[in-house]
Amino acid sequence: MKKSRRIKLRHIAPSIVTVFAICAGLTSVRMSLEGHLETGLYFILLAVFLDAADGKLARFLDSASLFGAELDTLADFFNFGIAPGVLLYNTLYIGTEHANVGWLATLVLAVCCALRLARFNLSLNDPEASARRPVFFVGVPAPALACLALMPIFVHLHGWETTDFPLLLAAYTIGVGFLAVSTVPTFSIKHASIKRSQLPLAIIMSIVLVTCLMVYPWPTLIAANLIYLASMPFSYLSQQKQSKTLADI
Repeated sequence: MKKSRRIKLRHIAPSIVTVFAICAGLTSVRMSLEGHLETGLYFILLAVFLDAADGKLARFLDSASLFGAELDTLADFFNFGIAPGVLLYNTLYIGTEHANVGWLATLVLAVCCALRLARFNLSLNDPEASARRPVFFVGVPAPALACLALMPIFVHLHGWETTDFPLLLAAYTIGVGFLAVSTVPTFSIKHASIKRSQLPLAIIMSIVLVTCLMVYPWPTLIAANLIYLASMPFSYLSQQKQSKTLADI
């Protein structure tokens, strides 16, 4: 009689975190449907944190698996492709004369997120893409896509009226979606490292960032989005320089 196969807890811990991320995304949708805008945003930001945590946990526990990777992709699609779109539509477009335009932008955002994730999964088996991954992403990753797409909500909560420009906001949302499926190289912080001498400064900056997020969440997120967008020309130039250096070797 064969013994039942036992699975160690460390093998499923990252997937449990991913499930919590899905729950956060679903709760965000519920909050947006009930009109609790800020709470819905906080749950999406929680999903962003959990998305980063599950990967780190899988590497720390040496428990990465194909099942976990597929579950993570499904979670990313819902949390960063669907939930932000629902929040945008319910806040800026539902019940207005531009509802169809807003829904179109929401659909484009979700589809672009799905295409970006599918391309990323395929690139895992591409040696050339794997060589670029430690430094650059190809296009905007899903968590950054969600944060960029929610920029009009951050601006709205900061006190600026954004509902007067529905067509412009729809164009912005579609443009952000296209950034996700573009081939523009963007900086990756997954494998970033700092010198030991820079550790105190990094800790201080982290404390300042967390404090700003707690005290001034919306201006901080707006600034973070603007800095990220401004970094794209530099990431492109850096990637071109790196490619030229490798070609000369």
